[in-house]
Amino acid sequence: MILVFATNNEHKLAEVQALIGDKFQLRTLKDINCLDDIPETGNTFEENAIQKTEYIYKAHHINCFADDSGLEVEALNGAPGVYSARYSGSRDSETNLQLVLEKLKGSENRKANFRSVISLMLDGKQHLFEGAVHGTIRNEKAGDDGFGYDPIFQPDGYDITFAEMNAEEKNRISHRGIAIRKMVEYLKTLA
Repeated sequence: MILVFATNNEHKLAEVQALIGDKFQLRTLKDINCLDDIPETGNTFEENAIQKTEYIYKAHHINCFADDSGLEVEALNGAPGVYSARYSGSRDSETNLQLVLEKLKGSENRKANFRSVISLMLDGKQHLFEGAVHGTIRNEKAGDDGFGYDPIFQPDGYDITFAEMNAEEKNRISHRGIAIRKMVEYLKTLA
């Protein structure tokens, strides 16, 4: 089955392809010649994920899925949340990460979670899958792998950050990994 993954983020694409395996042929937005700036104006991860798949399905009439994910920090009232990729006003990951660390200075509450919602559009029908992983925000960065907030997020039950894990280990426990596996299990029921 061919599915379009609504992203231009190479890191996300690599993570998802590793999780999906070769049962499904993933295409990117670039592969279908979708160079549009797809709107993400929702107030929730669900709204943004749905907005992306509806846009692609209407414009290209192709089965697709999209995720919207982000970091939710308890002491910041759930921020950065849906604004995770542009929390500082820019799309620079390092600037966004540093802003979270700055806002948490002196805070004893370091609880956070990564959450991902995937919208799957198959033949015009919407399906949602969610994944979450709980953890804490470190005081400083650790690790070179991963992207975004991975260097400061330490999942519960581990003494290392996402950025210190190899891709296989991170995919096994990550928010996106959980949501993708739910989607893949659903897709298997259709085959």
